[in-house]
Amino acid sequence: MAVSLSSMQITDWKLPTGVHALCTTRLGGVSLSPYASLNLGDHVQDDPQHVAQNRNLLKQQLHGARPVFLKQVHGVDVLNLQPATSDGAIADACLTQEINLACTIMVADCLPILFTDSKGTAGAAAHAGWRGLAQGVIENTVKTLCGHSGALSRDLLVWLGPCIGPSAFEVGAEVRQAFLQADQTAESCFQAHPHNPKKYLADLPALASERLRSLGVQSIAGNDSSDAWCTVQQASRFFSYRRDGVTGRFAACIWRST
Repeated sequence: MAVSLSSMQITDWKLPTGVHALCTTRLGGVSLSPYASLNLGDHVQDDPQHVAQNRNLLKQQLHGARPVFLKQVHGVDVLNLQPATSDGAIADACLTQEINLACTIMVADCLPILFTDSKGTAGAAAHAGWRGLAQGVIENTVKTLCGHSGALSRDLLVWLGPCIGPSAFEVGAEVRQAFLQADQTAESCFQAHPHNPKKYLADLPALASERLRSLGVQSIAGNDSSDAWCTVQQASRFFSYRRDGVTGRFAACIWRST
């Protein structure tokens, strides 16, 4: 992963002509500690003026596209973005076929997922913490995206962004059971905790990949579950709620241009 001042260069994902994507880091903004410095979340008690400046800095990186910020609630609803869509709509995934509207997901440990189709007719983004993942946010996003674009799931291109990695994501037995009830193959994505017999270590990117493949998605790039992608481990690059408690949010965006 090559990192610029304020965003990762997504070099491992070949996109159709006219489709663009980026993922910010915590670098390059104006917020002060503990939100230093490119905090994009307006719900974490950061100075609102700093958040507004940071969001403007992000917009400058989108080459004319407008990022649409959702109110994410760890659900499974998918919003179809239109030019009149304002920030703050409640949803945990979004898609658009419009030009210069950026599907935008904010995270600080949860998994951001970006989608497009092979012809580049639409873009989509999803917020996948364990609750949304278990409840079907990926399935809803794929179904809605295919419905709007006319693409088949095998035609989709998907990128998994940075999130809490399997060396840091401690969960209880109830989380593991929530996934196993839906698919027993998810068992391979959980390892017994080496020091706590009541806990497991969960591999969030692997769980997402399993769900995507079961839907017929063949092209999955990005997060390979290594520490380089772990928000907890990479303190200088990424915000992490699990690590810091009070912290900011970074974002993943996808948009279409002319």
